[in-house]
Amino acid sequence: MSSTDRADAQAERVNAAGRVPVVFLHGLWLLPASWERWAAVFGEAGFEAVFPGWPEDPPPVPWTVGQVAGHVAALIGRLERRPVVVGHSFGGLLAQILAGNGLAAATVAIGPAPGCGVLPLPVSPLHATARPGDAGWAVPLTYDQFRHSFANAVGEEEARWLHERFAVPAPGVPQPRAAALDPWNDLQVDTTAPARGPLLMISGELDRTAPWALTRAAFERQSRNAHHRTEIAEIPGRGHSLIVDSGWREVCGTALTFIERFVCP
Repeated sequence: MSSTDRADAQAERVNAAGRVPVVFLHGLWLLPASWERWAAVFGEAGFEAVFPGWPEDPPPVPWTVGQVAGHVAALIGRLERRPVVVGHSFGGLLAQILAGNGLAAATVAIGPAPGCGVLPLPVSPLHATARPGDAGWAVPLTYDQFRHSFANAVGEEEARWLHERFAVPAPGVPQPRAAALDPWNDLQVDTTAPARGPLLMISGELDRTAPWALTRAAFERQSRNAHHRTEIAEIPGRGHSLIVDSGWREVCGTALTFIERFVCP
C-alpha cells in the first residue's frame, strides 16, 4: 500500500470515528510503532490516533523536513476535525511547523530538533548524520551510537531492547545543523502565527540529542506568540528515548494533561 493510500485509509477511519484526531509524528531512527502505547492511552481519553509516518517509511531516499511536513499536512487536510499534534525529535519540529501553519488544535513537541534560528547547537547529538559521504543514503545507528544519543538514561538491558525493537535507518542528511544558520531552508517555524494554538515543549533532563538548552531556546522563540499559551516541562531522569523507554507513561501523561486543558475530545 502506498503512503497516499495509507493516509486515505487513516483519514477515513478517523472521520468515521467522529473523535478528535491526535496525529503522532516520530523522528529519525524510529517508526510510527513507537507511538502504539501512547495511542492506547489517548484512545482511552477519547481521542483517535493517526500515524502519518513519512512519505515512505522507512524512506528509500532522503526526504527533507519540508517534504515530510507537506505529506502530513495533506493527511490533516483530509480530516474533518482539527487534530492535536504530538511529535518527538524531528517529529517535534514537524509538529511546530504544522502548528505555525494553523493545522493543530494543540501541539506537544518532545525533545524537538532545532528549527531556523534555534541556538545553541549541541555537539554530540545525531552525529551519525554528520558524515557528508552518507548524504543520499539511509544511515543506521549502531548500538553504541543509540546508547549514547538515545538510551543514555536507561540500563544496559533496556537500552539493547530499545535498539532492537525501535531503531531503524534514517536519511543521512545533516540538515539540523544547517537549520540554525540558514534562514531560507524548509525548517522555518512561524512562532507568532495567530492560529498556532497552545503549545507544550517537553525536554528530558538527561537528553543528549535535544538537551534542555536547545528546547529552552526553541521555547523562548515560541513564547513570542501573543495569541496562545506556550509552556515547557522538564522530565527528570529521562533521555531522548523518553517516549519509548520505561518512563514513557510519565511523559505521555504530561502531554495528555496539557492537551485536555485546551481540547475536549
